Amino acid sequence: MKDFTGKVAVVTGGASGIGEGLVEALLGEGAKVVIADVERETLDETVARLADAGDVSGVVTDVSQPDSVEACAQEVYDRHGACHLLFNNAGVGGGGIAKPWNWTPNDWKWCIGVNLFGVGHCVTSFVPRMIAGGEEGWIVNTSSSNGGFQPLADLGIYAASKAGVTAFTEALALALANEDTKLRAALFYPGGNGILETRLWNSGRNRPAELSRERPHVDEQWDYLAFKEKMQNDGVPVGDLVALGRSVLDGIRDGRFVISLDTEASGALLEQRAERIGRGELPTVSTGSAFE
Repeated sequence: MKDFTGKVAVVTGGASGIGEGLVEALLGEGAKVVIADVERETLDETVARLADAGDVSGVVTDVSQPDSVEACAQEVYDRHGACHLLFNNAGVGGGGIAKPWNWTPNDWKWCIGVNLFGVGHCVTSFVPRMIAGGEEGWIVNTSSSNGGFQPLADLGIYAASKAGVTAFTEALALALANEDTKLRAALFYPGGNGILETRLWNSGRNRPAELSRERPHVDEQWDYLAFKEKMQNDGVPVGDLVALGRSVLDGIRDGRFVISLDTEASGALLEQRAERIGRGELPTVSTGSAFE
């Protein structure tokens, strides 16, 4: 796909952060964009703010709930009659920083439910419709270097969810090719252009009450401002999220499965991991934490 003019795109978690950057990039290319987001107020504000940029609308959607996703898909097809681009971008951080043995059952249910099940629910509701439409299309799933390439010890639950997204997307891409569809699947690894101003840092604001932690958090909570200050002191700039969104569209144009601004470094890391696996060793190259 080279031209996005008039294409219908759905962006989950698109009302803020990385998702909003994708939305703005798509509108700049003439796509019709449906933002699917769980936060009604933020969704309405974003749709209103971007209204002059193109054809943009919103559907309140909880990707962890299959009925909510199915309702979103039905609304998209009722309104536009097609979906050419599906960006499964919605995600949560998992509830802070913890040793692997300190996550609670509800931490697992919440993080995996949004980050991994959410991708699966969207694929289940949208992809059969996209295949039946017979048009060229792409499914782009947002993963993370944490889990997709190598896990961080204190963010293990998030890493597990993103490793699952990575494996599932590869299987999806193979199946779409094996079935001779006109659809392609890709993995998007954000990063590489600075600190990402994303609400993932405080995603607990949307955590359902029934999935609250069963006991008080015994480890660190997210401290985005401290992280940002440290990174800026190290000379790392705040990233341009719209430019990051444009890089995803460029990756689609180039037909890439892995879309990232830093694939060379990631490839070198994976080579080191492969060598360690070959020797029967722990694959992790370093034992860094989230704030190192």
